[in-house]
Amino acid sequence: MGATKSDHFTESQNELAILTKALGHPARIAIIEYLLKVNACICGDIVNELPLSQPTVSQHLKELKNAGLIKGNIEGNAICYCINEVGFEKIKVFFTQIDLHLVKRKNECC
Repeated sequence: MGATKSDHFTESQNELAILTKALGHPARIAIIEYLLKVNACICGDIVNELPLSQPTVSQHLKELKNAGLIKGNIEGNAICYCINEVGFEKIKVFFTQIDLHLVKRKNECC
């Protein structure tokens, strides 16, 4: 059996790709923005905030959770979601490295 494409990259590179891919849909950005706005765990009411069906919202929540950007806890019949700070810290570190590099090289490139 051959190597997968992800085998050619570091664990950190693969993890960052998963995190950023999860942010690659406007509905997921809207979910993250809503979670930041309410600054609390939410249980079900996010469906009322998006112009999407409940199954579609559930699929986007699943993708965000699988990527490690949100956490979910079962409370009764509902799953409550909140921001997972660990996932966003990894993204922050990556973009901070880019920012520092750009600041140092400002106006040095074409």
